Amino acid sequence: MAKQRLIPKPLSKVALSDYDPDYHGDYDKESAAAEYEKLQTRFAELQEILYAQSTQSLLIVLQATDTGGKDGTIKSVFRDVNPQGISVASFKQPTTEDLAHDFLWRIHKKTPEKGQIVIFNRSHYEDVLVVRVNNLVPKTRWQKYYEHINAFEKLLADSSTRILKFYLHISKEEQKERLLARLEDPTKHWKFAIGDIKAREQWEDYQKAYEAAMTRCNTEYAPWHIVPANRKWYRNLVVTKAVVETLESMDLKYPPAEPGLDKVVIPD
Repeated sequence: MAKQRLIPKPLSKVALSDYDPDYHGDYDKESAAAEYEKLQTRFAELQEILYAQSTQSLLIVLQATDTGGKDGTIKSVFRDVNPQGISVASFKQPTTEDLAHDFLWRIHKKTPEKGQIVIFNRSHYEDVLVVRVNNLVPKTRWQKYYEHINAFEKLLADSSTRILKFYLHISKEEQKERLLARLEDPTKHWKFAIGDIKAREQWEDYQKAYEAAMTRCNTEYAPWHIVPANRKWYRNLVVTKAVVETLESMDLKYPPAEPGLDKVVIPD
């Protein structure tokens, strides 16, 4: 299978038709599982050092169409990490208070403290996705949001926060199968919303909106990863590997011990 690029070249034009959501490289389910388990072990080790060092942080942005697998990715990829050092922020319809501020106000409050990993389940990109597709604000306003997002992410990067952005790329056919599976399983009915049907009818509009976001906001300091996500096992491997490689590159070290520990005597 020909190798498929995961990260588009910075600020190059993105066409999702160039990315196969069924792609799985040279892996099958068994070989992917073996590597995934090794990566999970290393991820837990690195996250512990990040938490102990408390000088850097990691922000992970997950975006996808409905049924794209954001929740499943969170459950699988972050299963073994120390819960003290990780949190998830979900961004749904903004509140009245949110709307009284700039669109990034509610986002900035959820960014990670030093030593922490924060996962955005949807994110500030909703303002150039849902807002754009549904004409919730004038085009003259949301067109400026791309520049604001880049500046916001640069601020975070300059403040020792690494940023990884993942678009979980599924096909329209795969989405239909997943929606049907939710309808057929009573335990999944809570995840099904009638609004999902309208969003599916807007599939092409959303694809264009995602392409624009990844074209205009894919930078060296905050790269987009287009993750083939029809196969959940490959999706989990790709995201875990990207997170581990990023943590490996952060020169993480345990903080130095207090002097004199070699002379400490623990009283009876």
